[in-house]
Amino acid sequence: VPDGKAKDMLALLRDYNHLASYYAPEVKSSRVLSNLGGAATVAMRMTKQKMVTVVLDTEYGVQTGLTGATGYGFSRSMHIWQIAGAGTAHERRLPEGDDDGFLWRLNSYWSFLELPDGLLIECEAISLTRDVPSALAWLIVPLTKDMARESLEFTLSATRNALVSGLPTERPIQ
Repeated sequence: VPDGKAKDMLALLRDYNHLASYYAPEVKSSRVLSNLGGAATVAMRMTKQKMVTVVLDTEYGVQTGLTGATGYGFSRSMHIWQIAGAGTAHERRLPEGDDDGFLWRLNSYWSFLELPDGLLIECEAISLTRDVPSALAWLIVPLTKDMARESLEFTLSATRNALVSGLPTERPIQ
């Protein structure tokens, strides 16, 4: 990120209640459940649309920090629920493990380094899917393979765009 600053990246990672403004349309909403500075619990509603639309309610344990010009962020999923009938009067969370198997766990590991000419950002993500019902395997298996790569590319691009455009200064960063 040209002219990027580590403090701005940390502020972006900690702007838990506004992640949808940076990562739409994949992140529909987010809110902090608890915040102890460098450690937080965050809830997010995520949507992925390919041949089908998948809506997930998720909760993550997040740790972030900054030491000089070097920063990090770890996000580890604690719960992931697939939403049936999202956006309707019949919307409901499916029990964990009793869904279509799109996503079981998602962990993200960020590292960033401020250099004289900008900010170097790295994000590694590990996603696990459940066994897919055999009747849906022909559809779901190719989708899950593509979705992981596409989501990571989208996340890195959206992060860069948020930092280049500048974070809103009127928001108190948690």
